[in-house]
Amino acid sequence: MHTTPWRKSSRSNNSGDGANCVETRWRKSSMSSGNGSTNCVEARAHCNVFDVRDSKFGDDSPVFTVEAEDFAALLRTCVATADV
Repeated sequence: MHTTPWRKSSRSNNSGDGANCVETRWRKSSMSSGNGSTNCVEARAHCNVFDVRDSKFGDDSPVFTVEAEDFAALLRTCVATADV
């Protein structure tokens, strides 16, 4: 799986409690790296949910948050229909 650089939370700042935040890393499917495809998504896990975004827009992409159970169901569906 391809990873992108660490990204500090937009809720963070350099003073006070905001300096103590957790950074999460976006991960892109290994199926999308190196083939020139722009039809892929990136995901990151945190706090029992997953954020999902369109990789071609990067930091400007809308981010959708889904529960871990729903994300697992999405992955199972993708694997089951990969050859269709």
